Amino acid sequence: MGPRRPVPAVLRILPWVLTVGGLIGLAASGILIIEKINLLSRPGYVPSCSISPIVSCGSVMTSWQAEVFGLPNPLLGAAGFAVAATIGVMLLAGAAPPRWFWLGLHTGTALGVGLIHWLIFQSLYRINALCPYCMVVWAVTIPIFWYVTVHNLHTGILSTSDRWRRTGDVLASYHGIVLTVWFMIITLAITHRFWDYWSTLL
Repeated sequence: MGPRRPVPAVLRILPWVLTVGGLIGLAASGILIIEKINLLSRPGYVPSCSISPIVSCGSVMTSWQAEVFGLPNPLLGAAGFAVAATIGVMLLAGAAPPRWFWLGLHTGTALGVGLIHWLIFQSLYRINALCPYCMVVWAVTIPIFWYVTVHNLHTGILSTSDRWRRTGDVLASYHGIVLTVWFMIITLAITHRFWDYWSTLL
């Protein structure tokens, strides 16, 4: 791999994205774990985030999609976000991980973002309910994956090809626009899917 170029200022926020995003995701996962325990141990328990027929954690947590790998999804989330936050702190402290470390992080975040998009689809079109704490997890997983991807493209972690590095430069330049469009698409999908309900609140 060729010499690494200085990382653009915009990519220096990656340690903060990992640290803050990891802590927020860990907190949301922790709340979901507590709610799941209460749901299992207290008959008739209504989760604190079940506030309407559409905004209902209970509907989501009692679905088979909530345990897609045989364990409650929040347990996986808590582990993953704890790792992300720890890596963020390491980077803030000046750690310089090797290429294999970055590739492992990229693989983990890619699996995470793939899973949450599958869960978004399931929530909207199969479960027909939204879990607010789950949506917090969605909201932090996407930028974590995104900034790891841009970092790895720009620094040549994924490939030393000049074309890949130029792609990283372009993505770094328009990082905010891509994220905004990404979140807008998800927001529009949620709005469209439950418009009949949202319109009754207007």
